[in-house]
Amino acid sequence: MRTCRFVLPLSALLLPLAATAADATSPPPVFTLGTIDVHAERGTSPTVAERSLDAERIQQLDRTTVGDAVSVLPGVSLARNSRNEDMVYLRGFDARQVPVFLDGIPLYVPYDGYVDFGRFTTFDLAEIQVASGGASLLYGPNILGGAINLISRRPERPLEGDVRLGIADGGERKAAVNIGGRRGDWYFQLGASILKADEFPLPKGFVDYKRVPTDTGKDRRNASRDDRRLSFKLGYTPREGDEYAIGYARQDGEKDNPVYTGTARSGIRYWRWPWWDKDSLYFIGNTRLGEHTTLRTRVYRDTYGNGLDAYTDGTYQVAMDNSSFPSIYDDRTVGGSVTLATTALPRQELQFAIHYKEDQHSERNPHSPTKDFRDVTTSVAIEDRIALTDTSHLRVGIGHDRRDAKRVYFWPTGSTDAANAVLEYVQQLAPDQQWYASAARRTRFPTIKDRYSARMGAALPNPDLKAEHATHLEVGLRGRWWEGGQLQAALFQSRIDDLIQNAVVASRECGGSTCNQAQNIGKARHQGVELGLRQRIGDDWDLQTSYTWLRRTNLEDRSVALLDSPRQRLFMAVGWQLLPQLKLQATLEAEQGRKVSYADAARPVRDLPGYGITGFKASWSPREAWDVDLGVRNIGDKWYELADGYPMPGRTWFANANWRF
Repeated sequence: MRTCRFVLPLSALLLPLAATAADATSPPPVFTLGTIDVHAERGTSPTVAERSLDAERIQQLDRTTVGDAVSVLPGVSLARNSRNEDMVYLRGFDARQVPVFLDGIPLYVPYDGYVDFGRFTTFDLAEIQVASGGASLLYGPNILGGAINLISRRPERPLEGDVRLGIADGGERKAAVNIGGRRGDWYFQLGASILKADEFPLPKGFVDYKRVPTDTGKDRRNASRDDRRLSFKLGYTPREGDEYAIGYARQDGEKDNPVYTGTARSGIRYWRWPWWDKDSLYFIGNTRLGEHTTLRTRVYRDTYGNGLDAYTDGTYQVAMDNSSFPSIYDDRTVGGSVTLATTALPRQELQFAIHYKEDQHSERNPHSPTKDFRDVTTSVAIEDRIALTDTSHLRVGIGHDRRDAKRVYFWPTGSTDAANAVLEYVQQLAPDQQWYASAARRTRFPTIKDRYSARMGAALPNPDLKAEHATHLEVGLRGRWWEGGQLQAALFQSRIDDLIQNAVVASRECGGSTCNQAQNIGKARHQGVELGLRQRIGDDWDLQTSYTWLRRTNLEDRSVALLDSPRQRLFMAVGWQLLPQLKLQATLEAEQGRKVSYADAARPVRDLPGYGITGFKASWSPREAWDVDLGVRNIGDKWYELADGYPMPGRTWFANANWRF
């Protein structure tokens, strides 16, 4: 059995700090300017399409990355692909179709629309908001399947914060500090963190099936990570209703790419990312314009860059040097939005938003010309929340988006338009109970990669690609239906048209008689059920659970499977306050019905076996603001995968120490 060698030294080192801790048991306050709905009138309910996960629950479940954190919510699943990227799926929609935001600022990569959710840590967040297909149009363009908004902290006391340290098997170590304070009309928030690992434990029974195995020991090779994050915010509140903040967040990352270990005889590569860096500078302002009207502005600048090195074999001694490697990406985004909200009309909250976003992408390689691209995306949306009665309201909205390719390497430029709409009815049954029904029409523009990538000479670009469209229908309920319990349930269906998929076309541009080309030829349907429950059982027990059943159908060709999200997924956490200073927690994650790609032309899809993994954590609180955690993930040392040939970690022991002040 593997054990954690650093548990006692860590506890002994940090225990004296508890003597200085103040009474700081409440979770960190949310930076409300980072939310999307302005809520010009206090007390207005947020959209029912949105669920949230606060910092207290994230830490309680020991979720250090955004991907791991949101996977505990209904409708959300996690995939880890062959590039060692964590991909989030929301009701079957991937990361291109469910973009991620920081305080309402878009973070997704301009070139391909993806985000590696494993690079974004949770240490400095106050809340994560996840909105599904009926999400507010105020998010802006490309919200085909929903949106994920990472909300930062906003201090309320003269001085507050926390310090965290942790270690785990595989050489994993983490350290984070958050400090904030308020003085009169001014406040500041500072966060710094590091998350590193050398490898991770391989599960019991694991076998590397390659002809020349690279993973024959107890730990996964070429699986290191080094993610460092710094965030800062300075805010000013000159009067009630007015608030202005400048924020900055920087991430410096480095990661390796574990080698494929499955039975296919192709798809083996030896990659490393020497850097994966991103920084965001933004301003958000909220100004009261009289008694009924509020103006919220956002201006931002975001940069992203990475380097990818490829090697000839698992010794990582000889680097490839050709027209593809090394590969360097350099992306820049500037943009802004203005949202005007008013309650001047009786029983209505009207919001009008304008978005502008300019994306620049540059690809560099020592043996190829530099490829530069520039897109400009604009969006206009209007939403109205109408109180039909004292217990029911209607949310209705329409929007129009446009994307123009302003600069393109070699190929022609192009442009496309898209329309969006949402209709939602909410009926309050009791103060803490409601049911709802919604319909929405959402779109996603093709990325630079969708339109112009030649796929290393195998594809023909398509500048005339149009937007993907999705029609969402949903009914559900949520609220407190019995003593100590909160239940949410939803039935949903999404019809996706003009899906971008590869087609074979006649062309000699690819060295033969045909080429692959991305075209708007796909159709799909996603149907499912979501259940979420939080229950207090007596004074000492609590239960958190989420369940998702999802069926995805390829309507264009039912014999071709839609990949990377499970048919069923269950997450459960049970907590027991055994003593005033000691809490025990057990977790269960299980899924079934995941199909993934397989590198074999005769059999391109593989059905992964279902799995169930358990975890355990004991939290000791010698003082009110001090916690020491000891725990284990994947107790049964289960061998399971989220992508063919890429095993997930086996049994992993960990220890954490947390101090709040």
